[in-house]
Amino acid sequence: MSELIRIDILSAVPEIMESAINASIIKNARQKGIAEINLHNLHDYSDNKFRHIDDYPYGGTAGMLIKCQPVFDCIERLQSQREYDEIIYMTADGENLNQSISNELSLKKNLIIIAGHYKGIDQRIRDIIVTREISIGDYVLSGGELPAIVLADSIVRLLPGVLGDLSSALEDSYQDGLLEPPRYTRPAIYKGYSVPEILLSGDPAKIREWEIEQSLLKSKYRKPYLLD
Repeated sequence: MSELIRIDILSAVPEIMESAINASIIKNARQKGIAEINLHNLHDYSDNKFRHIDDYPYGGTAGMLIKCQPVFDCIERLQSQREYDEIIYMTADGENLNQSISNELSLKKNLIIIAGHYKGIDQRIRDIIVTREISIGDYVLSGGELPAIVLADSIVRLLPGVLGDLSSALEDSYQDGLLEPPRYTRPAIYKGYSVPEILLSGDPAKIREWEIEQSLLKSKYRKPYLLD
């Protein structure tokens, strides 16, 4: 089967992501030929003998920035081989990732994700190359590698054939704008605590009605803005 989606991730420390793309759902997608995920070490594109990719920012700000040159060179090489639908930069000041964004990106063919590191990247990369900036929350991490994997996982699990049952992904929280209801498995009674009787009734219509009610209640108390 040919790849349905290709994701290229650029990073100063790609080894952080290696275990994630070689395990669980992402591993399954790669082995089935449904997704191709490639990690690119920006140090391999450095134009100096020490393989440095960062430098001090102008203006005296503390920290180091990833320079334009290695990022531009890596992306230009990738673009010479294929067209990309989006070039995404993971950054704390980007738009907050949500299920709608993941759904949208899962329909794309080729994506580039830039994982920043150190203090970030030169603004010119963002101005000239990047087409979209995404955050996984209003906090700062040491680098964009973990956010890049979060985004990739949220996309790949939606692809047909990745999960054993596609309806599993479609029933996740946020797919219908609400949190998913409580879920239970065997045994029906554990340490005196029982599974709700309605789930044992075998009546799909009543069970669905209960699930909708529970989703609304859970959303109301945990994330009331979803009901808006």
